[in-house]
Amino acid sequence: MKVEQIYTGCLAQGAYYIVSENEAAIIDPLREILPYLSRLEKDGVKLKYIFETHFHADFVSGHLDLSKKTKAPIVYGPTANPEFEAIIAEDEQVFEIGKIKIKALHTPGHTLESTTYLLIDEDGKETAIFSGDTLFLGDVGRPDLAQKAANMTQEELAGMLYDSLQTKIVPLSDDITVYPAHGAGSACGKNMQKETVDTLGNQKKTNYALNQPNKESFVKEVLDGLSAPPKYFGMNVAMNKAGYDSFDDVMKKGNNPLSVEDFESIAENTDALILDTRGAADFHKGFIPNSINIGLKGDFAPWVGAMIVDVKQPILLVSDAGTEEEVITRLSRVGFDNVLGFINGGFEAWKNAGKEIDVVKRISPQEFAEVYKTDDKVIDVRKDGEYAAEHINEAYHRPLSEISEWVNNVDDKEHFFLHCAGGYRSMIAASILNARGIRNFTEIDGGFNGIKKTEKVPTSDFVCQSKTL
Repeated sequence: MKVEQIYTGCLAQGAYYIVSENEAAIIDPLREILPYLSRLEKDGVKLKYIFETHFHADFVSGHLDLSKKTKAPIVYGPTANPEFEAIIAEDEQVFEIGKIKIKALHTPGHTLESTTYLLIDEDGKETAIFSGDTLFLGDVGRPDLAQKAANMTQEELAGMLYDSLQTKIVPLSDDITVYPAHGAGSACGKNMQKETVDTLGNQKKTNYALNQPNKESFVKEVLDGLSAPPKYFGMNVAMNKAGYDSFDDVMKKGNNPLSVEDFESIAENTDALILDTRGAADFHKGFIPNSINIGLKGDFAPWVGAMIVDVKQPILLVSDAGTEEEVITRLSRVGFDNVLGFINGGFEAWKNAGKEIDVVKRISPQEFAEVYKTDDKVIDVRKDGEYAAEHINEAYHRPLSEISEWVNNVDDKEHFFLHCAGGYRSMIAASILNARGIRNFTEIDGGFNGIKKTEKVPTSDFVCQSKTL
């Protein structure tokens, strides 16, 4: 028997590849399926089942393409109602793969169809659980995503999750390995550990959600501090449930080099968004006007999902040469399939053609420390927890994830400084502000981490009442 965790850091997502004898199973595959097909071919095994723990909200699964290419059936847990052919498992139904077995344990709460898969080895020993978003390391799945579909409150779903954990997961042996669907950084939870594999026994000791005295306490603690889910979550659920275009077709359409003239014509005559995926260090020096910068070398796909409202939004790409296929792939993972093409030759081709360019004023933390005065306006776009831990005295806290709500309150007549933790998120914010006609600001390279090192700018962990911009 072989169990391989295929972890994708930018999505904080774990898929699983399991082999016994000449048969295999895959759990929660990503959109692009070539890596799985390569493993199957290399091992000389046949894919027998594709298991889905639930209808995912944070990424588009590869279940449909994988089933089409391999003829393996897709398996969901009880109450699932996909709009395509699938096996809907009964609670505790057993599936055989070679000499091992996988038992479906219905564990609703994160969603109604959420299912944990229990691995039973060749000797009949229960050895691992693939817990999806039911149980994370250090946390549990948020119970507020399925309210509308379930016609239930988040409190009711949280109570259901408590029952699932207490009746199906906690009674299992402490030496069972826990393989979750996500790790730290995922928006599907709030308190996940950086590790991606653990024992159930250790989770029983360390996971706050498994150490609540009763259901009432569990519900309160699990719901406390939940931020609003990213806007694309609902659209990804719909795609996973109803179906989507083949990844091969998405790649063929998007991997389309465009001349400067064609790129400009499409930008001017359609509602296409220009997405520049270069790093902030290059973007701020020059970019196509109205471009939105979300750097590929970062949490690219989740931020695309958070910043771009509609997964059907037409997109034109400006990317570093040779990265176009990676960009299209990572966009497709979160359902953004409508890439119209990319500018051939990148930004340099646009610049060399004598086209209009724009810039963002950027300074180093040291330069900021030298010019900063206590009455200067500073906007901090980090998350709530980061700001609460420490921030520049009197800085305005405006999280990047909420920029569509606060951008209209920014007064462009008054200069301000803009920063995040290191410069990735603040450049996203800078590009959005710039596209909205707000230009009277200076972005800080290196962000708060660099500012703090200068030891010249007063900071505080006192969280005062939010101030009006």
